[in-house]
Amino acid sequence: MLVVFMLCLILSGLTAFPLDAELRVLTRILGVDAAVPPSHYDGLRYWIATVAEGLRETNERYPFMAYGTDWLAFGHIAIAVFFIGAVVDPVRNVWVVSAGMIACVGVIPLALIAGEIRGIPFYWRLIDCSFGVLGIVPLWLSRQYIKQLEALG
Repeated sequence: MLVVFMLCLILSGLTAFPLDAELRVLTRILGVDAAVPPSHYDGLRYWIATVAEGLRETNERYPFMAYGTDWLAFGHIAIAVFFIGAVVDPVRNVWVVSAGMIACVGVIPLALIAGEIRGIPFYWRLIDCSFGVLGIVPLWLSRQYIKQLEALG
């Protein structure tokens, strides 16, 4: 379970690199045309059109801003590395699993509060919250198994 959790962390981090390409695919799937202003759309299509326009304009005028998402990707990968210790010696490194669980819980207020401040639609904040909710499940189960291992001596 920890290896799967690590792989998911790494994969979610890697998705922060090709944001332009990912948004081009998503806009194509949703039928969002870059030549049409976001105000032409509603709901999810409006949000995706707005994000695509914002990313496109930011990358054209301020390409260095993408460096922030590069660091986001690196952060995901770096966090995954810490879980190697819990895979190799789970009892000794159970603290890593506990820290991961705390981080998963922390995703929820961050998404709800910062998302509100940044104007992120509520439904999208719930999607972000789901990463913490889904992430804590394998960590909680792993922690239970590690506690059982510890009891066995």
